[in-house]
Parts: sequence; structure tokens; C-alpha cells
Amino acid sequence: MKLGLLSDVHGNRIALEAVLVDGRRQGVDAWWALGDLVAIGPDPVATLELLTSVPNLHLTRGNTDRYVVSSDRPPPYPEEVAARPELLGLFATVERSFAWTRGALASQGWLAWLAELPLESRTTLPDGTRVLGVHASPGRDDGAGITPDRPEPELRAVLAGASADMVCAGHTHRPTDRQFGPVHAVNLGSVSNPITDDLRASYVIIHADRQGHQVEHRRVGYDHAAVLERVVRSGYPDAEYLASFQRGERIQFSARQPGAPAV
Repeated sequence: MKLGLLSDVHGNRIALEAVLVDGRRQGVDAWWALGDLVAIGPDPVATLELLTSVPNLHLTRGNTDRYVVSSDRPPPYPEEVAARPELLGLFATVERSFAWTRGALASQGWLAWLAELPLESRTTLPDGTRVLGVHASPGRDDGAGITPDRPEPELRAVLAGASADMVCAGHTHRPTDRQFGPVHAVNLGSVSNPITDDLRASYVIIHADRQGHQVEHRRVGYDHAAVLERVVRSGYPDAEYLASFQRGERIQFSARQPGAPAV
């Protein structure tokens, strides 16, 4: 079997399509999409239409999916804004972003579907390896998550009790491949909104049979100019913010560091 895992699409249908095409070429026969599917991107409806057309796909929710269908929000919170009025602009930007995505999905009847997404995915590979898929970490769709440089004692504590031999996640947009005793911690990176100096979409393929399994990290280029054009046409309320990811202006980390896979 070949299981493809992706996350953090963020409403970027163009990048998602590139990943799915690459996966088909590699012989992927089933997919997991581990959250942050639609928000902070120009094409939330088209993205869900494409995802739900993929055979053998299992989805889980991310924190931004939860924000779209609920009153939950990332910081800054109202009490923080009250104490620090300079945060009001950021607070308003966050509200506009999630309201825009919610409106787009509501107009096409997607909100109830999105609200029903589960928190995790589980499977057992042919060799007996138990795999858990989550957005951030076991039992959570937010928080510090899995990164190349998160201190080992912290990650061990987060992974303890997961009842899995391999934990796969997204959320941090930082591809990761680390082993903690019997637990293999894998971060898929992100399909869109990159924060490392490799702007390509990243995802993972698990190759598995009865004799064993292998985790393959992959990077896929896509047409950033076409995404920029789509951002302009979309009516997204903070188009410059979205565009800054596509132009490589949100880089915070090197894609090549200890704990990150060499791709």
C-alpha cells in the first residue's frame, strides 16, 4: 500500500492539485488530509470540492477549520485587545479572514460538513505498525505541535499515551522526521503558506507491505504566480498577507536543519 498524507492546504487549490497529481504518479492509493483545509486561502470552496472528489480519502480537522465553524479564534483575544489597544488592527484582520471563509462555505452548504470532521485518523499498516494522524499532536488540533527543534523531553511527553508507533501531523508547516524510542514523529509540512525557505508544497508517502514500511517526504513545485492571480481575484480581505507567503516573504526557518528530512 501507499498512503499519502498532506495537511495545511489553506484554501490553495492550485498547490493541492499539484500534490495530488504527484501522488498519483507515485502510485498513492489512499490519502489522509490532516486539517487546516480551507481558511487563510483564496479558494475554500474549490479546495473542498477537489478534496472530496479524491477516492479513499480520510480527513481530520485542524484548528483553523474549527475557527471557521465556531466562535473560537486564535490570539489576540478580546481581553488582550482591551489591555493593549494597538492589537485592535490584528484582531480585526483575523475576524475578517475567518468571516470571509465562513461566508464562502456557508453559501455553498459546506459548514455542517466541516464541523463534523474528526480529530484524528488511525490505521494499522500491513507490517503491524500503528499510525495516528492528527493536525497538531495527539488529542489536540493546536499548540506547539511537532517540529524539528522542539526539545526532546517535551515531544516525548506529548507523544506518550498516543497508542501509536507513528504519529503524523501538520500544523507547524515544518517537515519533521524524528524517532523517540519506539515512536516515530513525522510532520508533513504544509501544502500552502510556507514558512521555510523551500516554497514548494510538502507531503509524505508511507510505503508499506508485510515486510516493513518507509516514510518518504516529498516536495512539489507549483505555479505561485497563478496563486497570486487567484488571490487578487478572490476578494479575500487581506490579499497582501496571502500573497506574502507565495512571494517567500514569511520565511522563518531553514528547510535544512537537524530533525528535518532531507528532500
